[in-house]
Amino acid sequence: MKIVIVGGVAGGATAATRIRRLDEKAAITVYERSGFISYANCGLPYYIGRVIEDEEELTLQTPDSFWKRFRIKVNVRHEVTAINKDKKTVTVHNLETGDIYEDAYDKLILSPGAKPVMPNLVGIDNDKVFTLRTVEDTFKIHRFIETTKPKKAVMVGGGFIGLEMAENLSELGICVTVIQRGNQLMNTLDYDMATMIHTKLRLKGLHLKFNCDVIGFEAKDDGVSVLLQDDSPIKTDMVILAIGVAPDNTLAKDADLALGIKGAIVVNDRMETSIPDIYAVGDAVLVKHTITGSNAVISLAGPANKQGRIAADNICGMNSRYKGSMGTSVIKLYDLTAASVGLTEKAAKAAGYDFESVILSPTSHAGYYPGATTMTMKIVFDKSSLHILGAQIVGYDGVDKRIDVIATAISAGLNANELKDLELAYAPPYSSAKDPVNMAGFIIDNIASGKLKQFHINEMDTLPKDGSVTLLDTRTEKEYARGHVNGFINIPVDSLRERLSEFDKSKPLYVMCQSGLRSYISCRILTGEGFDCYNFAGGYRFYESVTNEKMLSKCSYPCGMDK
Repeated sequence: MKIVIVGGVAGGATAATRIRRLDEKAAITVYERSGFISYANCGLPYYIGRVIEDEEELTLQTPDSFWKRFRIKVNVRHEVTAINKDKKTVTVHNLETGDIYEDAYDKLILSPGAKPVMPNLVGIDNDKVFTLRTVEDTFKIHRFIETTKPKKAVMVGGGFIGLEMAENLSELGICVTVIQRGNQLMNTLDYDMATMIHTKLRLKGLHLKFNCDVIGFEAKDDGVSVLLQDDSPIKTDMVILAIGVAPDNTLAKDADLALGIKGAIVVNDRMETSIPDIYAVGDAVLVKHTITGSNAVISLAGPANKQGRIAADNICGMNSRYKGSMGTSVIKLYDLTAASVGLTEKAAKAAGYDFESVILSPTSHAGYYPGATTMTMKIVFDKSSLHILGAQIVGYDGVDKRIDVIATAISAGLNANELKDLELAYAPPYSSAKDPVNMAGFIIDNIASGKLKQFHINEMDTLPKDGSVTLLDTRTEKEYARGHVNGFINIPVDSLRERLSEFDKSKPLYVMCQSGLRSYISCRILTGEGFDCYNFAGGYRFYESVTNEKMLSKCSYPCGMDK
C-alpha cells in the first residue's frame, strides 16, 4: 500500500509514524512545502524571545531521522500543487530544483494546516511587516531583530500567537503596541475574564489599542507607519500580523472536495473526505463541536495529532472515530496563565442556550502553605440540564490542571453540580481539601437546589437606586474604605446578625464582598431570617478588575509611540 501525506507537521507527521507502527510494509511518502518537518509551531515565539536558544530544539524530527527510524520518505521544500482523484496521483513541485512530477497513491492524507489571514492592505508587502507560521518565518523575524535592534513593534491581533509574540518581544526590551479590532484580547475568554490579561500586559508596559482597524502600512524613514481607520498612524520599527488563520484549502478546493464553513475540508468521524481514499486532518478540517454538536473550525495542536492517528488507524483497517473538539487551550503571559474550554457566555448566548455562570476566586493551594496565589474561575452551564458548557480560568499556579479536570468532566458527561463529587489529590503545596473545582461544584449545586441566588456584573448598573432594594457590602470597614460600589452600605458579615433590624424584609437585598464567600454566608444568614437575598458573582475584586479596565482602555500611548 502506498500512502502519500501532504503536510509534515502535527497531523501529517503523527499519521505517518502511526501508519508505520501499524504496517511495516506500507510505502509512506510525506511532502512538506517548508524546509522543516514535525516542528513545534507553538514554540516559535519563544525562539524569537530567546527562551528557546537552540534553533534545533524547534524541529522534533528531520527527514533523515524519519527515514532511519521509520523508513518514511520525507521530501521538504516540495509543494503538492494538484490532486488527480481519478488517476489517484498528486502533482509535486520541487521548490529547490523547479522539477514538476506526479506521484501515485493508494491512500492520500491532507494535512495542509492553516494559513495566516493576509488582508489586501496597501503596503502589506513592506519588508518590515511579518507573519509567523513556519520555522522560516521565525528565522526571518529573529534575523531582523538581531540585525536592526528595533525599539518599537506593533502586533496586529490579540490571539494566542499575537500575545505570545508580544510577550517575547517586550522581554527583549522592545516597546510593543497590540492592536485589536474588537474590545478585548483572547476571544476564548469573556470580556470580564480577559480584563485580567489586559491588566497584566499594561503592567508589563504594553500598550493595548482596542476597537481599531488597520487599513494599511507606509514606509517611513527607517521604519513603517501603521495606518488606522479614523485614527492617527503609529510609527514603529516592525509589524507582526497575527489577525487569525484560515484553513489552507487550495488543494482540496481545486480537487472538488466538499468544503464547509470558513472553507474547511468536510470530513466524517473517520477523517474521510468526500472523495474515496482521501483523508484530511488538522487545522484545515471541519469538526463537530463536542458541546454544541455544530460544525466548527478549531485550530489546535492536540486535535490535529489525534486526527492524524485516527486517519492512520482507518487506513490500516481499524475503525477509529474522532469524537469532536471543544477548544481546550492554555496560554502563558509572563507569570500569568489563562485557560479555557468549551463555550464562553457570548458563545453560549449565540448558540441559544439558557445558561448561568458562577465566578469564584480560590487559591491555588492551601492558604496556610507559603506561596498560595489567587485564580479566578468562571464556569458556564445550562440552567435546566446543568450540563457544563464551558470554563475559563485566569491565575498563576494550578490553572492548567483545573481546566484539564473540567475538560475531562465534560468529556465524561458530568453535570456542573457533579464537580463537587470529584475526588482530587490534596496536599497543602498542591491544593486545598476542597479543590477549586470542587468549590465550583458546590456553588452550582447551591444554585440548582435554590439555596443561592446571584446577580452579575452586567446587572450592577441597572440596580435601583431609589431605595426599593437594599445594597449591602459585607467586607470589613477598611476594605470598604479602600473602594466600594456607590450605593452599597457597609455592614461586615460578623456584625450582620446584630443589625438585622436595620433591614426591611419587603425589600430584596443585593449583597457583595471581596470574593463572593462572605456575601454568600451573609445571604444564608439573611435568607434564614426571611429576607430575599442575591449574592454578587465574583465579588468586589472581580468588579474592580472589569471597571478599571473600562477606564484604562481609553488611555493614550505610552513608551514613546509616535502619533
